[in-house]
Amino acid sequence: MATKSIGSRAVVLVPYLWLAFFFLAPFLIVAKISLSHDAVAQPPYRPLLDLAAGWDGMRAFLSQLDLANYALVLSDALYIESYLQSLWIAAGSTALLLLIGYPIAYAIARAPTSWRPLLVLLVILPFWTSFLIRVYAWIGILSREGFLNQALMGLGLISEPLEILATNKAVYLGIVYSYLPFMVLPLYAVLEKLDETLLEAAADLGATPIRAFWQVTFPLSLPGVVAGSLLCFIPAVGEFVIPDLLGGSETLMIGKTLWTEFAVNRSWTVSSAVAVLLLTVLVVPILFYQRQQARAIEGSR
Repeated sequence: MATKSIGSRAVVLVPYLWLAFFFLAPFLIVAKISLSHDAVAQPPYRPLLDLAAGWDGMRAFLSQLDLANYALVLSDALYIESYLQSLWIAAGSTALLLLIGYPIAYAIARAPTSWRPLLVLLVILPFWTSFLIRVYAWIGILSREGFLNQALMGLGLISEPLEILATNKAVYLGIVYSYLPFMVLPLYAVLEKLDETLLEAAADLGATPIRAFWQVTFPLSLPGVVAGSLLCFIPAVGEFVIPDLLGGSETLMIGKTLWTEFAVNRSWTVSSAVAVLLLTVLVVPILFYQRQQARAIEGSR
């Protein structure tokens, strides 16, 4: 019994240690930098907290502690607009992903059993290619001389090239394309387990297929909808590569702004404050999801 107890505790301890080393420790370092002051040095900040000084260093840190970097981020229109635009683009992209991903997942779940592994493989097939290469490929597709404009002009649908690249439309397109598997797979996992006898019972009671879908299928698939939406929304908020390559000057997503502060302006303190506030914003949907999961588990008992 003692050996089993130690083994079970060790199994539970491993993920906590992983999170402590690879999430909590880096986050604390970033939080410490966000409370520091800019300096002409290497690295370019002057830390206020000196752990080597013990309690004296802690008291000195608390005495000169200020939240100037956070005040700057929360008062500067650039950062506020970046946060708001990131949330708006991420929310819009998530809605598009749900509209596109749900029919795909539903079709795969209703396909013959022998076809399902192949269809799932086709969904995850883009992951076999580098994410950066796939985003770069969209530059060639969406540019004025790209494949899309050439095809539309060749078909006579347009008389001059469309301006898609370097706009928010291209960012939406890139996010939807890149994150589609993250929406489809959780939805498929839920829809594939759906008891088809429930739909038969709804049909026997006089429900039309559309009514049966909205009253039976969709409510039972909500866990997959929530999981897929969070898997797409959370990374889309902090996305950097897609808005940097496909977006234009009007695209002010917070990931791009953070990178500019860190790499171009060399302001590690401000960029760290931006990162901490971004994480704080993203904690809200995570806590909401955990609460929903807890309610689902309690309801199933």
